[in-house]
Amino acid sequence: ETLYRIRAPYFADCTGDARLAIEAGASVMWGREDKSAFGESLAAEDASSHTQGSSILFTSRDWRKPMPYIPPPWARQITEKNLEFRKPGSWEYGYWWIELGGRGNTIKDNEQLRFELLSVVLGVWNYIKNSGKYPESETWAINWIGMVPGKRESRRIIGEHILTQNDLENGGKDFRDAVCIGGWSMDDHPSGGFDDTGLRPAEQTSLDEVYNIPLRSLVCRDIENLFMAGRNASCSHVAFSSTRVMATCAVMGQAVGTAAALCVKDSMPPARLASNPEAVEKLRQILLSQDQSIRDAVNRDQEDLAGKASVSASGSIAGSNPGNVRDGLVRDMEGEKSHRWQAKMGDTVPWIRLEWEQPVTARDVRITFDTGFHRELTLSGSDSVTSHTIRAPQPETVKDYRISATGKNGETVALGSIRNNYQRLRKHLFHPIEIKALTLHIEATNGSDKASIYEVRVY
Repeated sequence: ETLYRIRAPYFADCTGDARLAIEAGASVMWGREDKSAFGESLAAEDASSHTQGSSILFTSRDWRKPMPYIPPPWARQITEKNLEFRKPGSWEYGYWWIELGGRGNTIKDNEQLRFELLSVVLGVWNYIKNSGKYPESETWAINWIGMVPGKRESRRIIGEHILTQNDLENGGKDFRDAVCIGGWSMDDHPSGGFDDTGLRPAEQTSLDEVYNIPLRSLVCRDIENLFMAGRNASCSHVAFSSTRVMATCAVMGQAVGTAAALCVKDSMPPARLASNPEAVEKLRQILLSQDQSIRDAVNRDQEDLAGKASVSASGSIAGSNPGNVRDGLVRDMEGEKSHRWQAKMGDTVPWIRLEWEQPVTARDVRITFDTGFHRELTLSGSDSVTSHTIRAPQPETVKDYRISATGKNGETVALGSIRNNYQRLRKHLFHPIEIKALTLHIEATNGSDKASIYEVRVY
């Protein structure tokens, strides 16, 4: 029961519901725009205040003994018609399509939505257990139910740029202020949710590739010191149906947090930063050095000494090249080796070495490893998803490695020995030292028979 007054030069609204922006007087969008608003083929024929709804999830397990179920009297009565397009294919983790609230107000109606969603959850479970359609569920019982509705959509803050379907489909390649990426399908849900029994629970339009998100879509148009990140970012409803997912919200947050720090450092308001090509490129280079993904953005950091080094290795797998670790790009499509070095693990320890014509002073080495981006890593409890998930260090990731340097007088200097690594980006700081070469020795991976490194930076 304490009120806090917070003063700061810059703020970021990451509330999802645009709580800060709306109270500060910023312009917001709500609902679905029509096709003419932004020239989007996937937009509604007629604009409306309807949104996507909210969901409550549950988990269940097989108790290996009969587990009878008697629903509470307030559980909704579910019929086969309710599930015409919503088949309970498995029941260990369900169901995103238990969704309501899109025809009302997902913010103000939240408490009522919770009760309605709980009634549907228990009604669906009653159908699974007692309709006779799923006799194999006899030994299954719910062991957890969410108590907070998972909200998909509410307000969107109007920014310096409104991201649209057309931006997503062309990959955002023209955004000079691109600071992060998205890649989820344009995944729209009917506003009636579970009650729209005659409609499929989602219409998903896949994208060919990931797309860039510009800083201008994360800068409020009306409030000069306000950023935003998350599902309240500046998007049309159609674009929002892709950007709303959590991984994309997270990388928006990284972009905004870094931009805010730069604004503080340089006393530059967000909109001025977004419109200043030199400042934007400085921001993008900082983000790249922190392993932020930006489509087609290349490491051009002039302070990175690796760009001035020659690169050699103990050996390379066909198709990869030691020089790839300094080509400025840190992503490959599955099966490609265009932007990483790979070497076969075996009886001898593979190594990769950077050498300079003249000694350089180094204090910071950053290594970007391979963490199996082709493999699905998602927070799902569904057996069909988790069966493909490795909930452990990814096999491709280097586990044990050593860093050594050749000093200016030819002496060997040990800079670090790492065990049990599982991270993609590792930073190593040490007292400044003059070196002629830097060598990375790969002693073990987390299971792969190949050593794999995307990038080495030296500062």
